[in-house]
Amino acid sequence: MTESPNMKSSATDLRSGIRLTGKWHNGTYPLIRKLGSGAIGSVYLTERNGVQAALKISDKRTSITMEVNVLQSLKKVQGHFLGPCLLETDDYSSPSGKLYTFYVMEYIQGSRLDDYVKKKGSEWLPVLLLGLLEDLEHLHQAGWVFGDLKLDNLVVSDNPIRLRWVDVGGTTQIGRAIKEYTEFYDRGHWGMGSRKAEPTYDLFALAMTALEVIHGSRFNKGETPKVTLKKSLTRAGLLRPILEKALAGKYPSSIAMKQDMMKLLMKQNIPAAVSKQVPPARRSKRKTGIGECLLLSGYGFVCYVLYLLQ
Repeated sequence: MTESPNMKSSATDLRSGIRLTGKWHNGTYPLIRKLGSGAIGSVYLTERNGVQAALKISDKRTSITMEVNVLQSLKKVQGHFLGPCLLETDDYSSPSGKLYTFYVMEYIQGSRLDDYVKKKGSEWLPVLLLGLLEDLEHLHQAGWVFGDLKLDNLVVSDNPIRLRWVDVGGTTQIGRAIKEYTEFYDRGHWGMGSRKAEPTYDLFALAMTALEVIHGSRFNKGETPKVTLKKSLTRAGLLRPILEKALAGKYPSSIAMKQDMMKLLMKQNIPAAVSKQVPPARRSKRKTGIGECLLLSGYGFVCYVLYLLQ
């Protein structure tokens, strides 16, 4: 997504290093550095009560209000971290007299999914996707589709290690038209379905995210998009049948895709780094494998997955 013309023209109003004060609640927030920009606004690293947070600001009041409503709705899903936690909302009147609307949310520290997998090993990709599928299921049950699900909107959090989304700008109520998307992850762009907000839309985007990580970059659709997708799957290894079904819209729900992912993982050896994430009381005995790889028993892995999905 590209930055809107209005946001570009407001570069003198909003830039790293300035400190803005909320019009109604008088909260003061330093714009430490820009974390990203999109069609709706820009996100900055800030501080709230001495703790790092993320601040999204835009001159598109209606769009920001909609995002705030989404975050408030997700907050009602008890016991699940569906997106960052909303901390504050307010307006900001700049020195030039321009009025902006912003909200402050939890800053999720971590790594990009592709960087994490490159560093830790490809074994981590299905493990992290499994946790995200659990979250998507709760999101869909709450009546929402993530919409703009893509690599840039995902972060592997440090504690606990979990794949989380960080921008709800594209979140759309089920049954409506997807309001924000990025072509590479959009099934409409690939001729694989409509842009109707439904669980299968998110699962297609999740499969494309996995393929981007596997290939190391995005790829063009070419003259025959379906053939391009089929060729891209040749590098997916054991994930191929799962990603193929997701691309074809054959999973009726996130839980169905999660069940297939679970079956796959139960058959695989889990890297040593995964075993270290299991709480001591839940660890099984470890064996010394070939080289430096330590393997978990089936029971130990199940414990880890349950730990991830808490």
